[in-house]
Amino acid sequence: MIEKIVYLEGIDPIDLYGVNNSLYEKIKCFFPKLRLVARGDEIKAMGEPSEIQRFENALNLLINYHHKYQRLTEADIVNIMDDTVTAQLTLVESDDDVVVYGNNGKSIRARTVNQCRMCEEHKTNDLLFAVGPAGTGKTYTAIALAVAAFKTRSVKKIILTRPAVEAGEKLGFLPGDLKEKLDPYLQPLYDALHDMIPPKKLTDLMDAGTIQIAPLAYMRGRTLDNAFVILDEAQNATVSQLKMFLTRMGRNAKFIVTGDLTQIDLPQKKMSGLDTTINLLEHIKGISVVRFDRRDIIRHSLVKDIVDAFENQEEIC
Repeated sequence: MIEKIVYLEGIDPIDLYGVNNSLYEKIKCFFPKLRLVARGDEIKAMGEPSEIQRFENALNLLINYHHKYQRLTEADIVNIMDDTVTAQLTLVESDDDVVVYGNNGKSIRARTVNQCRMCEEHKTNDLLFAVGPAGTGKTYTAIALAVAAFKTRSVKKIILTRPAVEAGEKLGFLPGDLKEKLDPYLQPLYDALHDMIPPKKLTDLMDAGTIQIAPLAYMRGRTLDNAFVILDEAQNATVSQLKMFLTRMGRNAKFIVTGDLTQIDLPQKKMSGLDTTINLLEHIKGISVVRFDRRDIIRHSLVKDIVDAFENQEEIC
């Protein structure tokens, strides 16, 4: 007899539980040997390991059914549970452009040409550079790919990092301890993860070290095996820092490096190493470079005009 928390991923709990828990009660009928307690986006299952595994498999089928048909009724539950083999065969994923399903069933897709290219290139390359202006979804797509790889157990952990380089503020003047000083720099990574993994599960994974978010300097001396590793804001890293980071790559590792060469925050005496590194490595087999441009910008429509305005000023200067 064991106890396990089963997290609901990729579906709003009310869509699975039904009004007044009517669907949940129907699901429970198929697992009389388990004690099941639902609370929000998690279900506590108590019983034999084999029964708990059967319950998890059934939940996955039901969630996938809801993804495909945007419905789940008591009759659907009965049909799926009575013939799970047929259900597995009929639930072949039709949404080929979905990278991963996020919270509340949100489908996270590649939305631009270069986002699609990024998804394709990462399949055949263990090191991928994604460079381009702000708002093109480079980091978000990279994190979606990492979460998808983790959910399919292609990797055992996700590591997200970025240089702790100041963009006007001084770290020493920010309140709090070192973690609290650094967290604002890492907030975009937290934001993306919160879209894709339920909050409680994300906290548990981070507490266990399965998902790690840390400044670039913390990568020194490590060997990163069985990991999906993302270096964000790489334009704020020097050549030596990028060399240090890239040589951390261990067995069964995937690395994605993102950056925007128009937003370098390094002190004047230091030069960004991103462009130099790309020029050195992009012709090596197993390494790919995807260059985003203003056509990939998916934020507010004004962002494209803002990017254009700054680019035109730089050309004049």
